[in-house]
Amino acid sequence: MGLLAAAIAVGLAALGAGIGNGLIVSRTVEGIARQPELKGSLQTTMFIGVALVEAVPIIGVVIAFMVMGQ
Repeated sequence: MGLLAAAIAVGLAALGAGIGNGLIVSRTVEGIARQPELKGSLQTTMFIGVALVEAVPIIGVVIAFMVMGQ
């Protein structure tokens, strides 16, 4: 049962991060298309957002290892 819970946790974390990254990047491209002069600022903010979103699957993997260890 622990293995199933770990697999679900990692899978959902990866799915959520993928959707989140897609939304962040698409909105950034949309913003750059509307105001090209803000490209640098928007890209910086995008990279910070992507990094924060990518922390979610890493935390999911840690939780999965914790569940498997019990």
